[in-house]
Amino acid sequence: MTPQRARVELRTPAPADRDEFLAAMRASRKLHRPWLQSAVTPEAYDRLLARTQDDRYDPLFVCLRDHGAIVGYFNISEIVRGFFQSAFLGYGAVAAHAGNGYMSEGLQLVLARAFTALRLHRLEANIQPGNTSSIALVEKAGFTREGFSERYLKIGGRWRDHEHWAIRSEQWRSAARRRRS
Repeated sequence: MTPQRARVELRTPAPADRDEFLAAMRASRKLHRPWLQSAVTPEAYDRLLARTQDDRYDPLFVCLRDHGAIVGYFNISEIVRGFFQSAFLGYGAVAAHAGNGYMSEGLQLVLARAFTALRLHRLEANIQPGNTSSIALVEKAGFTREGFSERYLKIGGRWRDHEHWAIRSEQWRSAARRRRS
């Protein structure tokens, strides 16, 4: 079996990405609503850039390897060190590239980064119950559903229920070994 060449890579947001990212997020509003609120203003992008300098955050763009187009993003946020070694995961696809498996490939790269370079023990994604695409993404990557909270996060001006999905480093390592064999 010939290994498949990676179609995507991760890249840290840079000032030069502003126009492309903001245009992609504006064009993706319909896809994202009501699940998330992405950065669609220059000020929001500046806040995203500032997070690249903060050890509690690791924002990443998922880009096509062949020509660098941004096809999605992941945010590893609220990184807590010490006894916890844990963080939250947020993400969004670019509508023009949704459904091609790029976010699934990107998530594998994000998990490798989280559990190796960042040395995290646990990563948690909070997902609205009706967001079946997002649930399928994390399930495929090995996350398990750990619970449910009513009115957990305020998105689009409304408090929304969320399911808690998580993966631990040992789960990821075990799944990675199975994929290699």
